[in-house]
Amino acid sequence: MSGAPGIPFALRADPTRPAKEEAFRADLNVRLVCPDCQDDQVQLVEEFGSGDLVCGGCGLVLGDKIVDTRSEWRSFADSEGDDPSRVGGPVDPLMDAADQFSTIISFKDGHSGASRALQSAASRMTKSVIPGGRNLTEAFKTIGTMCEAISLPKTIVDMTRQLFKRVDEERLLKGKDQDAIIAACIFIACRQGRVPRTFKEIVKLTNVPKKDIAACFKLLERTFETAPVLPSSGALIPRYCNHLGLPMFIQTACQHVVDQVGEEGSLAGRNPITIASACILFTVTLFAYKGKGSNVVDIAGVAGVQDGTIRNGYRILLGSKENLVDQKWFEETRPEGQRADWANL
Repeated sequence: MSGAPGIPFALRADPTRPAKEEAFRADLNVRLVCPDCQDDQVQLVEEFGSGDLVCGGCGLVLGDKIVDTRSEWRSFADSEGDDPSRVGGPVDPLMDAADQFSTIISFKDGHSGASRALQSAASRMTKSVIPGGRNLTEAFKTIGTMCEAISLPKTIVDMTRQLFKRVDEERLLKGKDQDAIIAACIFIACRQGRVPRTFKEIVKLTNVPKKDIAACFKLLERTFETAPVLPSSGALIPRYCNHLGLPMFIQTACQHVVDQVGEEGSLAGRNPITIASACILFTVTLFAYKGKGSNVVDIAGVAGVQDGTIRNGYRILLGSKENLVDQKWFEETRPEGQRADWANL
């Protein structure tokens, strides 16, 4: 028979070959039936708030302690609002990853001492010593607090932090007071960002002597090779008027006077703060405005200059008063109290 033609040889299975895994198939013989309502087409409802598995027909609890597999969303916004995020809080690109370590080590370790050892290791990892021995994170918080005190935008805050980190890494002001370094960085950032802030406003933010801040500023100015950008008198007008509480028509008139003073050159060579203050005094006097902030003492307090300096600038403006005003201010059609009069000067 073995030699019979046309009969193939039988193939034997290889015993060393791994067994083939069968594909998963649902067992149709298994049915879920609610023991209470006997519904064989039960609709299961997962209540993740209570962790229960409930029958949708009769409400019988079929299971408990189920795991919520949905995405976990949290809000890391500074203010109230809908800002969900699954990646944690924002990362500061100016700081290293170790400086932003935010894991809190629990104190519960069964009296083994492991918790204290882990906390010490975390403290050593997150510590980034700067001049004065303080943490870099604390310095950034101080910068944010100072900038917020004088209403600086976030761009200036970030620029200040970048300057301060460069000073820290290059050890440019080793041994100097940290507050003086921060104040100098804020002043440089305001100049580069063209945000008008006077040196006296920066000095008021700290308890450091003015000469120490000036020394830090001069050294950083030479190191960074920054060109001096003085604030224009026109940019100071809106801030001073807002601090004085002056109405909008006075602010608009002050802006016009400042622009004309720049074209005429009446106060050429004077400090922009003096020019802005003198223009405000000229305008409120021309309109005979007697409200809040119209006194020369109030203007001097906001601008940070002597009232005598403002009066001297005001007297110079009187010599070219016809070229500084808009003739529409004197029209009879203007509302009472918003009409200018030469007799007021």
